[in-house]
This record gives sequence, structure tokens and C-alpha cells, in this order.
Amino acid sequence: MDQANNSAPKAKSFGILMVNLGTPEAPTPKAVRAYLKEFLSDVRVVDAPRIIWWFVLRIILLIRPKPVSEAYASIWTEEGSPLLAISKKQAAALRLHLKQDMGKDIPVELAMTYGNPSILSASNALRSKGVERILILPMYPQFSSSTTAAIYDKLSDLLKQCPHLPEMRWIRDFHDVPGYIDALAHSVKQQWEKTGQSEKLLMSFHGVPERYTAKGDPYERQCRKTAELLAEKLALQPEQWQCCFQSRFGREEWVKPYTDHTLKQWGKDGIKSVDIICPAFSADCLETLEEIQVENKEYFIEAGGETYNYVPALNDNPDHIELLSNLVQQHTQGWDL
Repeated sequence: MDQANNSAPKAKSFGILMVNLGTPEAPTPKAVRAYLKEFLSDVRVVDAPRIIWWFVLRIILLIRPKPVSEAYASIWTEEGSPLLAISKKQAAALRLHLKQDMGKDIPVELAMTYGNPSILSASNALRSKGVERILILPMYPQFSSSTTAAIYDKLSDLLKQCPHLPEMRWIRDFHDVPGYIDALAHSVKQQWEKTGQSEKLLMSFHGVPERYTAKGDPYERQCRKTAELLAEKLALQPEQWQCCFQSRFGREEWVKPYTDHTLKQWGKDGIKSVDIICPAFSADCLETLEEIQVENKEYFIEAGGETYNYVPALNDNPDHIELLSNLVQQHTQGWDL
């Protein structure tokens, strides 16, 4: 028998494209302006009529970079942007965990939808390693057209220029996966062990305009499901927790209740202690470290509250990395190594 016919075909290798939102290159008005321009120009992020939005965006890019850069400067670290520094640790930890679980070196490349490292550079890095199959891992537990779908758009645009398309799979969301809920609950319990359990647990998710939900975006529903499952896991009574939404901008109505309004009202109502967690954020960033940990804390304290504890994002916690590894293995079944 011909020896060539006896030889098994070479297995196609696969890699992981881990994607988060993005961050400015530096906490400066110039860098922030460049980042905001790319971010806010995406129709997935702001779907207003382009001509109208073009004029609005010009105004935003004149007045917002300075205060936003000051906010970034207040959380910047020696490693740079917290989001980028933590994301690099997550990617490194996932590579190690996958090697332990699967006995092979699985390439994991980090990308940002906006800014650097770009999806193009990360995709090219995977291709240079001989990867023919790619699993896209958006670091968003809840799906939204403004986040996960934006990654799809970026990849689709890049693939238009690619003569040899890789085989691709997506992890669309994991908002109700038991391992994710367990990791969140563990992080809350760790906080309680340090500071004691507060009167209220506030679960604050990044907001979206109400019309997104009306158009069929599942994000709000998935956020509320995550909150319900976490409350159930922690054995909380309905009066002990609340699901809220943060980070709104513009004049239109966003999904409610609003995080800042809720904290102000709780302070006025005599609630003295609050624990707050942001389950939609896989890594700590401007929205958690400055908006939640600083700005919203001030709202609560000024309204009469006394104790305010922020529960950090899952970041590179071991149970978070184990969850990601399990998701990768589940979604790459049948891809021979």
C-alpha cells in the first residue's frame, strides 16, 4: 500500500482571539481624542444619522478629551492603562491554563476593537503561527450589538481583503454560564470576608439606550438574568439587591434604573452601607475604577451613606481564567490538535 495513503493528514491548528473594547495609548488629551474619534465613529456604538452625528462628534472631540484624559490619569498605572495591563495578564493566564488542560500550546492573542493592539495585528500574529482555525472570545459576558457585534463588523471588514479565510467560531455570550455566576459570587463573598456584608448589593451594568432593547438587542435581558442568578447564588432576598445601569451619555432615555440615581436615593433613604459589583466588565477599567469606585461613591456618601465597597472585576482571578478555559474547550470540540 502506498505510504502516502497511510499517513494521517496534518491537523489544523487553532488559536484564540481575545477581544475587549479598547483604551487610549496615554492619559493625554491627544491620545484620548484619537481613541474617542475611532470609538464614537462606529455606527454600532452611536447609530445616529451620520451627517448629524458628524457635527455632534466634532463638538465632543473639542470639549471631552481634556476631562476624560484627567479621569484616565487618575487611574493610570506603571503598566499603563488598567484595562490593557489586566487584559495582557488574562491572555497569559489563559495560555498557561489551556496548556495544562489540553497538553498543547494554544496561541492566544489579545486585541482591542478600538485602539491597540488592533484586531488586524492580533489576527496577523495568529496567522504567522500557522493558525487556520480561530475562536473569537469577546470579553463581554452579555451580548450587545454595540460591543460583540462591533467585533464581528471589524473582522468582516478585514476578511474582505483576505484571499484565504480561516475557519471561525464565536463565543457569543456567557451571561448565564454557571462558572461565570460562581466566579462572581466568589468575588462578592471574598469582599464580605474582608469588610462584612453591607445592607445592599448593587449590580451595575454598562447602560445602553432603551431603543436598543426595543430593536431586539438582548443585552438588557441578559444583564437582568445575570443579576438574578447572582442574587440567587448568594441567597439574597429581593430587598437586599438591585440591578442598575451606568455610563449613559446624551439626552435620550437609557435602560433603567440608573446607577447614580439609585445610589443617591439610597443615601437619602437612610441606607448606610453598599457593596457594588460590575458584572459586565471582565477587567477593571475607567468605568469601574473612576466612575464607580470614585464618582458614584461620592454620590452615595454625599447623600447620607457611610460605607461603600467596590467588588473588583474578575480580572485574572483563577476561577475567571478557569471559566475562560472551559469555554474555549467547549467551543473548540471537534477541532483536532
